[in-house]
Amino acid sequence: MFKKIFHTYKAAFSGLSKESWMLSFVMLINRMGTMAAVFMSVYVTRIFGRSLADAGLVITLFGAGAVLGALSSSYFVNRIGFRAVQIFTSIFSGILFIFFGKITDFHLLCVVAVLIGLISEAFRPANFTAVAYYSKPEMLTKSYSLNRFAVNLGMGLGTAFGGFLAAIDYHLLFFVEGSTYILVGLLIFFLLPKINIRRKSDSTKEVIAPKSPWKDALYLKFLLLILIYISCFLVVFKLVPVFWKDVQHIDESLTGSILGLNGILIAVFEMVLVQNLQTRKRDILYIYSGVFIAAISFALILFPVVSVVVSAVIAVIFLTISEMLALPFINTFVMTRAGAESRASYASAYTFVWSLSGIIAPAGGAFIADHFGYNALWIVLIVLCIISAAGIKLLAHRQKSAF
Repeated sequence: MFKKIFHTYKAAFSGLSKESWMLSFVMLINRMGTMAAVFMSVYVTRIFGRSLADAGLVITLFGAGAVLGALSSSYFVNRIGFRAVQIFTSIFSGILFIFFGKITDFHLLCVVAVLIGLISEAFRPANFTAVAYYSKPEMLTKSYSLNRFAVNLGMGLGTAFGGFLAAIDYHLLFFVEGSTYILVGLLIFFLLPKINIRRKSDSTKEVIAPKSPWKDALYLKFLLLILIYISCFLVVFKLVPVFWKDVQHIDESLTGSILGLNGILIAVFEMVLVQNLQTRKRDILYIYSGVFIAAISFALILFPVVSVVVSAVIAVIFLTISEMLALPFINTFVMTRAGAESRASYASAYTFVWSLSGIIAPAGGAFIADHFGYNALWIVLIVLCIISAAGIKLLAHRQKSAF
């Protein structure tokens, strides 16, 4: 039995390039330091004594900066390369995070939140593009899953550790995260090789003009449906910590451990899951099934079973299943749809969806929770996930050749 398990995991992690492993190691370090954002809403309400609406404002401003960062990233990637963009954004984001933890004025906090969002989010399209270029073509889905393995293992450990730091002193969250970002920039500089992103087109006399994702009607429809899903998904990490603490009286340490379970489960199971699923069915089946399962997660928050803690754990497990089914295959679709010549722009458009969701989730979620109560929020999220899943399935049915 143990021998079979060993060979299963060995197969799941085999065939990947050395550069893919290096990039994933860097992302592991990066996400181990990602802890402040999860507790941002609690930080604003407790340390600054502001309302939930003000907490939503700070997160929204962070998201506004992130939108600008996502949109501008492809411009810089195409000119100075994804490696340089990752180095620059990591180091300067780290400096800003350390400064953020020392701010005592709420208005300055809002300004710096925009800057952090702008610079830190510009990292993501560059990293998304880097995964594709460092990957072997036949290992694209597995390379993204390896990257997600590192990201989620790091976030699982970082979120859990962040819960303990928050219980001691919230300011430690920002110092640790900032220091880690600076370390990541240095690791990319020393460990990851430079790549000429035009190397594939250099072998031909004719240079193919990059496609624009903003003129790709199918891709835009797909992104709109994914925007709905991701916005629902992010509510868990933006507002649920406040709900668990203020309404269900779950302390910060336990909240960090429960949310950290998400990353740990993904780290343990996603690579094996992708290894076994990627050739069995069409990728789109896993995408809309995963989105639908997210609705079950919110139903468990709405209707607790056994106890609030047990229900919270089960809800995170279902959310994790949703994520493991949907996101790896969404990543593959994005890069496959783009083609080699348009990776940076398509990655930027996809990252823009995440950034826009970072505005919609906290602002919209806080508005609904403040005016209609948390139960209304969970009902809205259930309905939206069902709409998103049904829309993706319908789109795939109408455009079978594209999926």
